[in-house]
Amino acid sequence: MVRAIRGAVQVDGNDRESILSGVTELVTEVMERNRLTTDDVISVIFTATPDLTAEFPALAARKLGFHDVPLICASEIGVPGALPRVVRLMAHVETDRPRREIQHVYLRGAAALRVDIAQ
Repeated sequence: MVRAIRGAVQVDGNDRESILSGVTELVTEVMERNRLTTDDVISVIFTATPDLTAEFPALAARKLGFHDVPLICASEIGVPGALPRVVRLMAHVETDRPRREIQHVYLRGAAALRVDIAQ
């Protein structure tokens, strides 16, 4: 089956190290909590709030071994009052796990975005 996994992390600042560190933490948590390998991942879409421009979030996934996985980055829409410095992801994966067992991951300040599904 194909499942989608959501996640987000609020990073410390608009600098390369903050973005790569936050996204590395997020991707690692998504993979570990859902017991996945890169072979299970079909694709990942990353979005970043408009205030994050110092690095592509997908680079962190590439550094974690996502060499053959299609990745894309996009800008999140700039909604007034939205939480700043947030990188989101939607990973499409192959898994036998039922939807109710998928663990969506919201880290740091981004946990406030989806308290209904964050684990």
